[in-house]
Amino acid sequence: MGPIDYLCVEFPDGSLNGKAFPLLVDLVDRRIIRILDILFIKKTLEGSVFALEGKDLEIADLGVFHGAASGILGGDDLREVGSVLTAGSAAAVVVYENLWAAPLAVQLRRNGAQVVAGGRIPVQALLAALDETDPEAAAAAPTSATGGR
Repeated sequence: MGPIDYLCVEFPDGSLNGKAFPLLVDLVDRRIIRILDILFIKKTLEGSVFALEGKDLEIADLGVFHGAASGILGGDDLREVGSVLTAGSAAAVVVYENLWAAPLAVQLRRNGAQVVAGGRIPVQALLAALDETDPEAAAAAPTSATGGR
């Protein structure tokens, strides 16, 4: 089995629709990832949190994912995600296996190796770090002494 990751994406103002999800399906079709569980969540303006199911998914153009939930994600996950969502928003939580890495993971295990650290670097953090190493970008960046002016 390859490494397992999860992704939680918030959609502001409940704009959850299926427009980006064909790209997720494409990753599955090309055997880059395998979806192990998926959960769609809505947080009302009043703060109530609930999972979208059945006809709610059809309305949002997400019917392709109906029945894809495996039970890995549960009530605790729903509450945890709901606690960080903005009122009136929606979210998708996907647990997936990185199939592309499975052969490497198998060979590493056969050799007695094990992963001792891992993580994700947010794109914004990477871009900021790259800007810090770029002399032109650093020179153009506002300083705290000038207040950006």
